[in-house]
Amino acid sequence: MNDDDREFVEHWCVQVGMRAVSGSPLLGLAGSCLGHTARRFGHLSDEAVAPAYSLAARAEVDSSDVDGRALDGLDDVRSFLHLW
Repeated sequence: MNDDDREFVEHWCVQVGMRAVSGSPLLGLAGSCLGHTARRFGHLSDEAVAPAYSLAARAEVDSSDVDGRALDGLDDVRSFLHLW
């Protein structure tokens, strides 16, 4: 998260969030990192916002699939990108 290249950070958060297997702690981490990226840069591409919503939705349905960090990440995305 120390990288100044938002697109690079987004790319890897999305890749991890879309490729990790169900139940992997990497899924919640990816959602959380998308929230941190939104906070740090004040912007996310549409391609990065969509997985934040998807991971959070999965966490709401089954926390053994995606842990609750994805919900926290989506809260940050909504807050820092003014998507409420």
